[in-house]
Amino acid sequence: MMRVMDAPARTPADIRRWRRYLAAERAEAAVYRDLASRRSGEEREILLALAAAEKRHEQHWLDLLGDDVGMPLQGDVRTRFLAFLARRFGGVFVLALVQRAEARSVYGREEHATARMAADEQIHEEVVRSLATRGRNRLSGTFRAAVFGANDGLVSNLALVLGVGASGVATGTVLVTGVAGLLAGALSMGAGEFISVRSQRELLEASNPDPETARALPDLDVDANELALVYRARGMDAGDAQQRADLVLSRLAATGVTEGIDADAEAAAGDDLETHGTAWGAAISSFCFFASGAIVPVLPYLLGLEGMTAVVVASVLVGVCLAVTGAVTGLLSGTSPVSRALRQLVIGFGAAAVTYGLGLAFGTTVA
Repeated sequence: MMRVMDAPARTPADIRRWRRYLAAERAEAAVYRDLASRRSGEEREILLALAAAEKRHEQHWLDLLGDDVGMPLQGDVRTRFLAFLARRFGGVFVLALVQRAEARSVYGREEHATARMAADEQIHEEVVRSLATRGRNRLSGTFRAAVFGANDGLVSNLALVLGVGASGVATGTVLVTGVAGLLAGALSMGAGEFISVRSQRELLEASNPDPETARALPDLDVDANELALVYRARGMDAGDAQQRADLVLSRLAATGVTEGIDADAEAAAGDDLETHGTAWGAAISSFCFFASGAIVPVLPYLLGLEGMTAVVVASVLVGVCLAVTGAVTGLLSGTSPVSRALRQLVIGFGAAAVTYGLGLAFGTTVA
C-alpha cells in the first residue's frame, strides 16, 4: 500500500501543479487501457498493469488535494495526442511516443511525489521500451529499407538535378536527367536488393543440415559417437555436445525416432530466412521506396518551374521529406526527433551543395 504523505503546507501554485499531475495520470492510464484494448495475451496484461500503476499515482494526488481537487482538467497536449493515437492506431509508433513521455517524468524532482512513484515512472519507461522493442524488431528490416531507399532517392536525385541545373542547361534537359536518375537509381536499388537477399538466403539454405544425415544415425558407433562432433562444430562445448549426442542416440534406440540432429539448426535457419524475406519482395519495395524519394526533386520541373525557382522549390520539398524521415526515425528509436531531423538535413543538403557547386564551377549560371 502506498504511504500517503502527511498533509504538507500547500500554496495555490502547489494545488495547480498537483491538479495537472492528476490530469496527466488519468490521461496516461487511459492511454495504457486503449493500447491494451488493441492487444491480447501477455502484452495486454502488461499494459493493464501499467494502467493500474497510474491509477495508484492518481490516488496519491487525490489524497493530497482533498477538497481542492476541483473540476477535472484535461491532460497536456502531448498526452491528449497520445490518447488520440492509442485509440486509433496503437502500434510501435505510439509505444515509442509513450516511452519518450515516461522518460520526461518530473517526479524525481517533485518534493510532493513519493520515491516509489518516481521509481515507478523509471520502470514504466523500461517496460514500454521492451514492448516497443518487439515491434521495432518486427519492422526493422522493412523500416531500414524504407528509410535507406527513400533518403537515397531524395539525396541522390536532388544532387543530380541541382548539379545539372546549375550548369545552365535547358529545363527540359534537367527534367530528363531527373527522370533518368529516378529510373536508373530505382532499378539499381531493386536489382541490388534482389541479389543481396537472394544471395543471403542461398547462404542460409546451405547451412541447413542434410536430411539424409539423420538416416545414418542408427549405424553410428555408439562408443565413439561422432555425432558429438556435429554439436561441437555448432558451438557447444565438448561436455554439452557429448551429452546431447548421447541423448539423441538413446532416444533413437528407445523409439526409433531419428529427429534431433537437425531440428535446432533448421529452426535457426528458418528464423533467419523469415527475417530476410523474399528476394522479389525486397527488390520491389526498394524500387518503390527509392522512386518515392527520387520523384520529389523532379516535381518542380514536372510542374513547369524553371531556373532558380525550381531549385529552391526542389530543395524545400526535399528538406521537408528529409526532416520528416529523420523525425520518424528519432521517434521510433526513442531518441530526439529534432536532432535526427537536423542530421538528415545536414547530410542531404551537404551532398546536394557539393554537386550544385560543381555544376556552377563547370557550367554557366542558372537561367
